[in-house]
Amino acid sequence: MRKSKLHRRDFVKCLLAAGGLSQFPFLLPVATAATSQYTGKLLVTVQMRGAWDVSSFCDPKMNVAGEREINHWARNDETRQVGNLQYAPFAHNQTFFEKYYDRMLVINGVDAQSNAHETGEVVNWSGRTAQGYPTLSSLFTATIAPELPLGYISFGGFSNTENIVRTTRINNPSDIKNILYPNNYEGQEETIFIKSRDITHLHKARSELTASLMKENELLPNDLRNRQYYVEALNQTEQLNVFGDLIPSLGELKGKTSPTPDNQNSSIFQQVQMALLAFKSGLSVAADLNDHGYDTHEGHDRNHETILANTIDAVDYLWDYAEELGLADRLVVILGSDFSRTPYYNAGNGKDHWNIGSLVVMEKNVQFTNRVIGKTDGAQNAFKINPLTLQRDDSSSGTIILPKHIHKALRKYLGIDNTPLTELFPFDDAEEFDFFS
Repeated sequence: MRKSKLHRRDFVKCLLAAGGLSQFPFLLPVATAATSQYTGKLLVTVQMRGAWDVSSFCDPKMNVAGEREINHWARNDETRQVGNLQYAPFAHNQTFFEKYYDRMLVINGVDAQSNAHETGEVVNWSGRTAQGYPTLSSLFTATIAPELPLGYISFGGFSNTENIVRTTRINNPSDIKNILYPNNYEGQEETIFIKSRDITHLHKARSELTASLMKENELLPNDLRNRQYYVEALNQTEQLNVFGDLIPSLGELKGKTSPTPDNQNSSIFQQVQMALLAFKSGLSVAADLNDHGYDTHEGHDRNHETILANTIDAVDYLWDYAEELGLADRLVVILGSDFSRTPYYNAGNGKDHWNIGSLVVMEKNVQFTNRVIGKTDGAQNAFKINPLTLQRDDSSSGTIILPKHIHKALRKYLGIDNTPLTELFPFDDAEEFDFFS
């Protein structure tokens, strides 16, 4: 008997109804036609996990005679400058800064108020040292497009949502494609996993589930909203097919690099690829990328140069691929880390934890780039900055830049500051810095 083939779209609808994808929350709910036409900004954060050394990147430091050595590269080289930005002659910095200086706002002298990794991640990506606030990506997604099925994608790192929006963790893109299209499983294209005679039963199960979800009385508003989104997902699969068709085959997926200093492979190039394809399909508006291996307590120069080069090469690929997909004009890209590293070496030729670091915001064709805000001294201690003039101000009018200042300004710039949702997580005591004028 000749085997009948199952249409991809019908299969996804049926499997959704059966609950077979319940372990993959990124599939729920599917966006409506209205939200799929979103053409605004797309947010990408790059979490450089372990604490990067900004003195070898965007806040370069030269050695001072008679003082402890800050950077080995400063023995025979010096700080470089392109446009208004200074950078260290380290890793692939020269190529990166020369290509992107006009898309970069560098904020130096940012005090993470901690040198503990967990607290550093929390404060730099949520704005405060204590748990309980969502990431900027969460707030952005929950405000701009809460119903998108892949609205907020995380590839690891700090991604707390505080239950205001769903987050999607994508670890293996090929598995996603195989789930969407099981009868086109790579390497087993002739195998029929779902037979056509089962379709009727799956459709029936979907109808029953849809009806039962909305029957319960006294649902809390959030529960009711989420169930409405779920029911909507059971009846719409168009964009999932678009995303599935965009995912490359195994041979076309970006591969992993050589092991990072912490002996794990970096997948950041693949993260870039999948995030941008999700943006292109209209399923997502925010993604957290992460690269690890920055905790270089030993062999700092060798290990840090390897991982920093890898990350900034991935950011370069992000911009190039975004241009190819027609998305580059919409990207807001934020580079940051837990905190920074000490402005001197330890006995193991490594660098330890230092609370004063930097953050970089990248965007194309905007007026606030090719600029540095914030300042540190030669030993990487932060100076106070006047919130109005953005210049050094050692008087009582000045303040050390904290992550909450940056988050407050980013919320305003992204247009999500005066919303009922964002107001649940205020920075009332934070001075207003206009970083983006």
